[in-house]
Amino acid sequence: MRSAKKCLLFAALFACANSFAQKTNYDQHEAFAPMFYPAYGDKVRAADGTPGPDYWQNRADYNIQATLDDSLQNVKGVVTITYTNNSPQSLPFLWLQLDQNIYNLQSRGVATTAISGGRWANRNQFDGGYTIESVQVTDNGKTLDGNYNITDSRMQVKPANAVKAGGGTIQLKIAFRFTIPEYGTDRLGRLNTKNGWINEVAQWYPRMCVYDNVNGWNTLPYLGQGEFYLEYGNIDYSITAPASQIIVGSGELLNPKDVLTAEQLKRWEAAKNSDTTVAIRAAAEVTDAASRPSKEHLTWKFRCTNTRDVAWASSAAFVWDAARINLPSGRKAIAASAYPVEVATDSAWSRSTEYVKGAIEFYSRYLYEYTYPVATNVAGIVGGMEYPGIVFCGSRAKKGDLWGVTSHEFGHNWFPMIVGSNERKFPWMDEGFNTFINTLADTAFNKGEYKEQPMNRWNFANRIFNDSSENLFTVPDVTQPRNLGMVAYFKPGMGLTLLRENILGKARFDSAFSYYVHKWAFKHPTPYDFFHCIENYAGESLDWFWRGWFMNQWKIDQAVTDVSYVSRDRDPAQGAVITIANNEQLPMPVVIDITDAAGKTMRKTLPVEIWQHGPVWKFKVNTTAKITKVVIDPDKNYPDINKGNNIWTDY
Repeated sequence: MRSAKKCLLFAALFACANSFAQKTNYDQHEAFAPMFYPAYGDKVRAADGTPGPDYWQNRADYNIQATLDDSLQNVKGVVTITYTNNSPQSLPFLWLQLDQNIYNLQSRGVATTAISGGRWANRNQFDGGYTIESVQVTDNGKTLDGNYNITDSRMQVKPANAVKAGGGTIQLKIAFRFTIPEYGTDRLGRLNTKNGWINEVAQWYPRMCVYDNVNGWNTLPYLGQGEFYLEYGNIDYSITAPASQIIVGSGELLNPKDVLTAEQLKRWEAAKNSDTTVAIRAAAEVTDAASRPSKEHLTWKFRCTNTRDVAWASSAAFVWDAARINLPSGRKAIAASAYPVEVATDSAWSRSTEYVKGAIEFYSRYLYEYTYPVATNVAGIVGGMEYPGIVFCGSRAKKGDLWGVTSHEFGHNWFPMIVGSNERKFPWMDEGFNTFINTLADTAFNKGEYKEQPMNRWNFANRIFNDSSENLFTVPDVTQPRNLGMVAYFKPGMGLTLLRENILGKARFDSAFSYYVHKWAFKHPTPYDFFHCIENYAGESLDWFWRGWFMNQWKIDQAVTDVSYVSRDRDPAQGAVITIANNEQLPMPVVIDITDAAGKTMRKTLPVEIWQHGPVWKFKVNTTAKITKVVIDPDKNYPDINKGNNIWTDY
């Protein structure tokens, strides 16, 4: 132990050397604060970021019979929900989501839409929503009329007896109907083509709200910008429609022999064994009556297992094709596309199935094997929206844009279809993670056909850190629409890229990320579960990064402030001392290129821990010639807000 006098002298010298700290916004005590997580792990959510030994979640299984009246553009159906309460609490009431009610002109979604409208607006003053015709509750073999209340986009049901904890079940039977909006807040709707309407139908049946150990019942209203949080279960559903319609939907088509012609059935079987696209109904056949069975109505039956939702699409105008998906285990699935003849070209939707196949095969290798038997891409009015096993993409997309939206929407089959995060609160856990994996798929698909040039992140600093920017930890309905792309997609996606390429390294990050997906597959992680999981698997404390990049709007400003030589006569042979600074709140690892008068460049890398000592760091380099240039972050990996101080020169 040093004497008190020596300690005071050292402290004075250190304070003098770091006087630069008074000119910065950086505080190492805040960046590396010892407490980050709001709670310790328990038996439900373990401290290592994995589901604990007593982890539980409730279950919702659905059986739905519905009828499409294409002339009236409405859907009528009955859903039977078997709800299992695996929680340790009995449940005296239940909550359901009624998302179609956003299209009622008296809804909160309409009331909270700006005069200027926007992507989530109820256009053309469409007055829709559910008509709930009946609600019945079956408990212990006894069926009673349900005691229920509807509040905007939610329904509360009060059974006669509380649903018992630890595996108690109850059954709800709800008869409903609604009219399909032409523009359903860019999530569902109808597109008029020369050969008939294309109906994209989603959020179409009453669905259970999630009851978890974080919030209890998750009942945030559906306002449009926020997406969904749903329980897992098995869903059997049937759609009865005019025989002229082709219907594609989530999960497995159970009765192809009943709804396809003999030739189409033959082609469907051929597609299961083909790596190239097979036409189930070709463009030239769309107007041929023989391309549909000669009946008045048909019932299409589907099953989707271990899923949080199902959606479907129908049209008499569909061109339909498919190909085989090859999965890592050797299992096979089917990639399919349904689209109108207007876009059946090689520069547009004729390549859609190829894109579906490429995306699904890549994500299955990188993260977790695709779990559904079919993956279908539908061209329609919806610009881009995802559901289990089926996505809706804009019919006018083509070439790289079509690849991009297809890859993105199918990437959602991992976030949040497999990893069931709460989109209504944390959109960055699905949109941001998906944006990240999309960049990897771009590189992998068809030898990089649509790969973008490496990003110069220096040029994005002003977009990320402008005066009107918002934190990633912002509920989507609170996020300003102009910021949603940055807050939910771009910045969290870049954050994972920084973790992979600049903080942990590719192999280390990839294995940790895959571990997170496998541990939380078909479960409900929170942001802190994700943070814990990555840290524990990677063996790295990353609270400084979560705190700065995800939870706060901390900026980055790395600088080279001085170059001096060890010897008084400035002899380069004795070595040089380089001084760097971290001027803003977010620290990052450091990469520096040092060039001397002989033209030789050396690279120096320093860990983030150098900034634990304050905003200034000095380090020695062995030199043989005069230093002429020093560049911090030479590869422009960080969105640095002040590029002017990244380069030091002495020519």
